Amino acid sequence: MLQVCLNGARSRAECPHLPVTPAELAAAAREAVTAGAQDIHLHPKDRDGQDTLEADAVAAAVKAVRAAVPGVPVGVTTGAWATADPQLRAAQVRAWTVLPDHASVNWHETGAAEVATALLEQGIGIEAGIYSGTLAAQRFLNWPDAHRALRILAEITEATPQDAAHAAADLLHDLAAATPPILLHGEDATAWPMLHLAASRHLDTRIGLEDVLHLPDGTPAQNNAALIHAAREAIQHTREADPHRA
Repeated sequence: MLQVCLNGARSRAECPHLPVTPAELAAAAREAVTAGAQDIHLHPKDRDGQDTLEADAVAAAVKAVRAAVPGVPVGVTTGAWATADPQLRAAQVRAWTVLPDHASVNWHETGAAEVATALLEQGIGIEAGIYSGTLAAQRFLNWPDAHRALRILAEITEATPQDAAHAAADLLHDLAAATPPILLHGEDATAWPMLHLAASRHLDTRIGLEDVLHLPDGTPAQNNAALIHAAREAIQHTREADPHRA
């Protein structure tokens, strides 16, 4: 499965063509799905372009994207940077009136289990965000409802491809006992190497302006669709080079 991560916590200062408004997210999602994306992850924004978990913003973003790509799963963030207090984060989730198909929960953040429980109560799938270099993997595996997660996001945060490769191997080893499927991805300089690694291991992966602003050849990506198109080609080439590797 190839997921598109449309915008992330970035701002227009980093990427002038970053989709921010519901209409922009809808257009970006439509283009990305046409290019081959099978799932969508987005960060609803407030009027100042900052990430928010407020019900009205979540509803507007999810409704717009669903209308643009009916039938494609749509997910959002629950990152602590949007709302620092974990109890308030959980309360915001419970106040959502338009429910996404899934939402990411970062297990190195305080209150992850409380937020995840609120999502389960709402019938929303959980993407368990497990950052490399943290205690998140063990915290997640120790959670009694870990088996109920939709998937695990193995998020490699190391800055160089070599360090990222070692971190990915360690993290995948730590998650070997996990039941949910794993989506492996990197960011910035490691986004493309981790996508290749995910393809070689037949794991789900993702790409989008949240994770990287450049195509594999280093040129700036004009939009999410360009990144998805390049990712589809990269995945195909990786599998053709070693089609029997599991």
